[in-house]
Amino acid sequence: MSFQQGLSGLNGAAKSLDVIGNNIANASTVGFKGAQAQFADVYAASLNGVTGNTAGIGTKVAAIAQQFTQGTVEATANPLDMAINGGGFFRTVVNGTTQYSRNGQFQLDKDGFMVNAQGAKLTGYGTGAGGTVLPGSPVPIQINTADLKPVATTRVDTEMNLDSGSLVPATVPFSATDPTSYNKQTPIDVYDTLGNPHVMSAFYVKTGPGSWNVYVAADGVEITNQKVNAAAQLNPAAVTARNAYATAAASTPPGNLAAAAVSYANAARDAVVAAATAAGATAAQIATITSTANSAGTTVGITPAEIDAKIAAVVSVPPVRAGHLNFDVNGALSTSLMAPQTLPLTVTLPIYPPTGSETTLTFKFGFTNTTQYGAPTSEKKTTQDGYTAGNLQRFSAGPDGIILGQYSNGKSQALGQIVLANFANPNGLTPLGNNAWAESSTSGVPSIGSPTTGSLGVLQSSAVENSSVDLTAELVNMITAQRVYQANAQTIKTQDSVLQTLVNLR
Repeated sequence: MSFQQGLSGLNGAAKSLDVIGNNIANASTVGFKGAQAQFADVYAASLNGVTGNTAGIGTKVAAIAQQFTQGTVEATANPLDMAINGGGFFRTVVNGTTQYSRNGQFQLDKDGFMVNAQGAKLTGYGTGAGGTVLPGSPVPIQINTADLKPVATTRVDTEMNLDSGSLVPATVPFSATDPTSYNKQTPIDVYDTLGNPHVMSAFYVKTGPGSWNVYVAADGVEITNQKVNAAAQLNPAAVTARNAYATAAASTPPGNLAAAAVSYANAARDAVVAAATAAGATAAQIATITSTANSAGTTVGITPAEIDAKIAAVVSVPPVRAGHLNFDVNGALSTSLMAPQTLPLTVTLPIYPPTGSETTLTFKFGFTNTTQYGAPTSEKKTTQDGYTAGNLQRFSAGPDGIILGQYSNGKSQALGQIVLANFANPNGLTPLGNNAWAESSTSGVPSIGSPTTGSLGVLQSSAVENSSVDLTAELVNMITAQRVYQANAQTIKTQDSVLQTLVNLR
């Protein structure tokens, strides 16, 4: 009999207590995975090998195995906190080294990268134009806080029912300012190339059974009249006169502003009169425009913008319909009755007063599912595809790892996608501390992909995965390990007593 078995038992029990103590110490560590000491018996080898009647010589630690079980998921107030529910690890990089972790406590650094407390950057897929996720080699995720660029309207769609029993309006011709000259008006905001909103109003005028004319107004002015109003904005002579006024105003001392104003008024008058004449204005209407421009030019202290406004206030030319709608006996739009016109209509909206954007906004105007039934005229829905600029308000990750940014203009766009990594043998990962592991030869190469695909789990934002340690079970294990330690100590004590008996033989 020897002391070897007892000593090995004491060492094994001490190692088990070390592991249990480490588990208990990390019971509140986010993403921590408990470990378990695993033991193997030991036999002494001889020349003839180990026989069935050979006593073992103790125990040894075979492995300290991590227990990659799912921890409980707890909600937090931080939108950058993320928990993995299922398999996989967050993939991070620090100083060029790739690490893997289950701790999803992240924050933004000064450069907009998502990092953990140790500064390791979370990796994933980047995005291209329009927020399109670009799968490929994972890169550190950087949140782009730049404003969302405006998008000009290219299509407007309206769905409505026009009452087949409606009467032809009492007032003819149509006027956007006279409700008795049309049956229905539907306004909607559209956006120019700089994201400025403009009210596009569609007016529906019944002309007979199943037949309707459609007129369009921009910011309350029928578009033919608005085109006349905008005539001076691109006219070469008017542009030259406007620039001359700006130069005089910027001079020190100021130049002859009165003469510059008269010059601009004359150039603007000529441009608007030419446009109004082409649009079919009467002699009386032309005379009104001319007298108004002449009077405005001699007004003390007036500016080109104020001259434009005075001229626009008196412009009145015959309106031109944007198109017409014809319905068959079943109340549906009839392609043959509308021929040669086809839907959607093409509408060119003048941008006036100028905003610095493109001077016109051209878009398609559709009437999908529009009907003419014997029911009150009603607008079901009207949509358009443009929007103004927006600044990033908030962002969060979805179950699939896509980080979705929400902007002040009501739009949302993907800012990146978090990837997860999994291993054939997670127990083969090398612990690095700080809740991180590294790939090793026994873990296998990582399988990288988007959450919810393959063996990878689901992400939950504003949540963390608590430690997988069961504190009650660890305390019971600690009592057991203590008893094992005491029992091994007792075997050494017994061996000592036996040896003492042999020494005392006479």
